[in-house]
Amino acid sequence: MVKEPVVYPYFRGSSWSEAWASNLFRGKIIAAGVIFVAIMLLLPHFFAIIEVREGILLNDWILQGIAAQDCSVTIFIFLWSTSILAIVRCIQQPAIFLRMIYLLIAITLVRVLTISLVPLDPPAGIIHLKDPLTSLTYGGREIFITKDLFFSGHTSNLFMMYMCFQKKRDKQFALLATIVVATLVLVQHIHYSIDVMVAFVFTYCLVKFSMRLKFLNI
Repeated sequence: MVKEPVVYPYFRGSSWSEAWASNLFRGKIIAAGVIFVAIMLLLPHFFAIIEVREGILLNDWILQGIAAQDCSVTIFIFLWSTSILAIVRCIQQPAIFLRMIYLLIAITLVRVLTISLVPLDPPAGIIHLKDPLTSLTYGGREIFITKDLFFSGHTSNLFMMYMCFQKKRDKQFALLATIVVATLVLVQHIHYSIDVMVAFVFTYCLVKFSMRLKFLNI
């Protein structure tokens, strides 16, 4: 017997009107919204705490071979253009939105845990990232947190979008953005190389695990 190919639930093409008619779907979205807002309100307090604690300065031989440069504009363009594309796809397909919002929550919570358990001081030569949108999670546009390190949120969020996108061109662009941003956060010495490498591993595992959860089906 020939097995049919596996089609994950978030590949379904339900419209928002169809999905919103389900009480279960509405409950999942409302729950995600409440959790997401709560996390966003608490993150500035968390980052304020980790910024003043003692950390370890890693001897990163990869960073030692890279002259630090300010790549803020390029990082901003790739990060937020991919995010806008994700928003468009979420508007088109509620199933993708459901999966992405819960994955974003999961990635953020796992990062809170790993950052808490692995206290690091920022790499030598770090150049502050100028991103007025991302800085809002730190508590304000003029605030830059240097110890938001293990693991890279920029890399993990972009890689998550790449894994969730369906269309070939979307995936190609998101993968390009992921590679570019993962490289540039090292060039700018915002992260250690281990922060970037581990981001791929954690994100891959979270996305694959999410595919097994019936809760994320619509």
